[in-house]
Amino acid sequence: MKHLLLLAALFFGTSFASIAQKYGYIDSDYILNNIEEYKTAKERLDKMVERWTTEIEERYEIIKTKKDNFAREEVLLPAEEKEKRQEEIKKLEGEAMELQKSRFGVTGDYFQKRQELIKPIQDRIYEAMQKVASSKNYSFIFDKANQSNLIYADSKFDISDAVIKELGIKK
Repeated sequence: MKHLLLLAALFFGTSFASIAQKYGYIDSDYILNNIEEYKTAKERLDKMVERWTTEIEERYEIIKTKKDNFAREEVLLPAEEKEKRQEEIKKLEGEAMELQKSRFGVTGDYFQKRQELIKPIQDRIYEAMQKVASSKNYSFIFDKANQSNLIYADSKFDISDAVIKELGIKK
């Protein structure tokens, strides 16, 4: 009998504890768009990306031209000249792919610049969100931005404005 009472107390105790949990959410895109520093950093990063993309596209355009010229002239070229041009094209393709990797690869310039410019802002948002969540006793905070699995959220649980206020930003 004691075991049954203990089991029932445990069951009901954990049930009520889970009911007491508070949930909230933020919209990190909304918060970021209210931070002038983020807008400036994103604009700067976008300009770099545009410049790097143009640089890579120009390389591929040169390769395409060389390939087209080679295809037209191939039948007239001696074997060693064919081989020389094919090697040149392969070398240019390798350099273009290497440049693309160095700019946009996992450890590339884009990733490093993003870490340098954007991550400190995201860290500040996270710290502010933690303070708000802690002060209001939230157990879970979800982010409705960036392809989250949050399908529906009542706006009364949105703490984005409180996070913006915690960051010291006036809208």
